Amino acid sequence: MASGTNLSVVIDMGTSKMVALAGRATAEGKMEILGTAQVPSKGIKRGMIFNLADAIESITAVLEQLDAQLEDEITVVDVAYAGKRMRTIDYKASRFTGEGGVVTSLDIDELYNEAKNLKIKNDYRILKVIPTSFIIDDEIEELKPVGATGKKIEARYKLVIMPDQEYQILTRVLESVGVELGEVFHSSLALAEAALSKPEKEMGGVVLDIGAGTTNLAIYYDNALVHTAVIPFAGAVITNDLKVGCSTFLEKAELLKVRYGQALGDQIKTEDTVTIAKNNGWEPKEITIRSLAYIIQARLEEIVDCVVAEIERSGVADRLGTGIVLAGGTSNLGHIITLVKFHTGLDARRAHPVILPANRRDEAKNPAFLTALGALKLSISQNVGEERILPEPKVHRNGRGLMTNVKGALQSAINFFGDDNEDLEFN
Repeated sequence: MASGTNLSVVIDMGTSKMVALAGRATAEGKMEILGTAQVPSKGIKRGMIFNLADAIESITAVLEQLDAQLEDEITVVDVAYAGKRMRTIDYKASRFTGEGGVVTSLDIDELYNEAKNLKIKNDYRILKVIPTSFIIDDEIEELKPVGATGKKIEARYKLVIMPDQEYQILTRVLESVGVELGEVFHSSLALAEAALSKPEKEMGGVVLDIGAGTTNLAIYYDNALVHTAVIPFAGAVITNDLKVGCSTFLEKAELLKVRYGQALGDQIKTEDTVTIAKNNGWEPKEITIRSLAYIIQARLEEIVDCVVAEIERSGVADRLGTGIVLAGGTSNLGHIITLVKFHTGLDARRAHPVILPANRRDEAKNPAFLTALGALKLSISQNVGEERILPEPKVHRNGRGLMTNVKGALQSAINFFGDDNEDLEFN
């Protein structure tokens, strides 16, 4: 965001790529894109920053691309984040209404503040408080209960949370690039904003992002967020399986996946082979496309089994009338829709934007931009009618010169990767 304007800037901070979008609301209230940028992502593993200097280099590069397209200087950046410890939790708050027995905006504000100020153990912080329902005298009301009559109101919320340590690292990295951290959006919710329509959310739908480092999902029912999850493996693990199974280098394994990868071995009816070239005098070897597919299928089935477990955990598995919307680079594999349908018992389709800006529509349809597009919509929605007072940039982004200044200070060995099965306790 730029000082004195309603410009919004967002970065989708993925494991394999970083996408940045800039935009604002038009006079008619439509979303307008002012700049787009995309660079390979470095320093990110499983959606989290693990090498600060490399992450700074990637963020610097993507913001420099964006800067060249904008008149205003970027000073605040919102981030779509997919760290494996990003999650949502449920919270209920209740209060009695006043003497008139009518729900007022004060009642709603007090309930919201109670949820927002909840103390959470294990050093997590609350990023977003999302109301899911209000119950007045045991009867469920719409999400706009002000004016309803009753003696008691109960509010139910989804709290989007992330480890405070990771939040501080995000803040530190962006400040080193010369900008401030604005909002942090759960990447699954940002993707759902772009790829899941309101009727689909109402009927019950899952948005599933199978990226490089993580598999993220968000489940909606009755137009409310029901469940989110981050599964800490995705396309990069498939690439590693191909590396081992084909006895080849990681780069060639990725190329095999992208060019010839299929999700179902039984769907390959030919015996066509792929030659895997070797270097340093080693003889080339061949592998059938069907064998490649079986290697990929085994890992995909494991990922989808984890997805099924999360859908069951949501409590609405039998009410998902829409099905699953698939996004992320791994979703481009042939026959993956068939595999997902078979293993989940739900309908499935590939993601496409259900929202489009007032301009640059063809560009906005790029599948790589989906999460960033949803984050931009969320950012613009929050900024309409409220110009933030923004600071002057602390440093100038100057490519390698910046890296020289900060690399030594930020290369401290901070490892955020703990036990994947770590339990959390909440008050």
